[in-house]
Amino acid sequence: MMLHLKSVLLPDELRHMRETLARADWVDGRVTSGSQPADLKRNRQLPEQGAASRQLQEIVLTALRRNQLFFSAALPGKIGPPLFNCYQAGSYLDDHIDVAMRYTAGGERVRGDLSCTLFLSDPDEYEGGELVIADQWRDESVRLAAGDMLLYPANRIHRVQPVRMGTRYASFFWIESMVRSGEQRELLFEMDRNLMQLRGQDPADPSLLALTGVYHNLLRMWADS
Repeated sequence: MMLHLKSVLLPDELRHMRETLARADWVDGRVTSGSQPADLKRNRQLPEQGAASRQLQEIVLTALRRNQLFFSAALPGKIGPPLFNCYQAGSYLDDHIDVAMRYTAGGERVRGDLSCTLFLSDPDEYEGGELVIADQWRDESVRLAAGDMLLYPANRIHRVQPVRMGTRYASFFWIESMVRSGEQRELLFEMDRNLMQLRGQDPADPSLLALTGVYHNLLRMWADS
């Protein structure tokens, strides 16, 4: 499942983040390539433990905590620290699959069930730079508005097309879901979306209480806390 979450960031949050990124000290993005080939990517990245990163990470995590659609779809158990990258002319990220396990600076292990890309530049600010998610039948090419986010399975091959002009800022991170199975997460998400719609129509409907109970009993059955 791929999900486009709109306006994850408030305008003031986005403005502050852009100002911080514009004056930040960047390093070679290959520092996070891990065991993957060194020429996999050509971009720049904020040092994960730098003051700018820590400040921006808290903004992103605060935005995620208030986003009910994100919680419903991801059912996050752990969220890896958000990272930040910058693509300019000639920058790219080749086809790859995100690693299954990530370790935070504090040594905590985060299983990568879901990947997130939070766009921090509008599409008219750069040329190229599409996030491309590979599919069995056709690739999905994504360029979202600044402040919007794409949530997608971490086991999908993906890449960032070369940027031809301008600057593309983004935040990216991984999620360990409470529900490991993608099929189970999708069923729970579909049920929860319909429950939210029913609550808006008739919150006193007795069947709503029963269905809410079914949802939580399935979550209780499938989730690792």
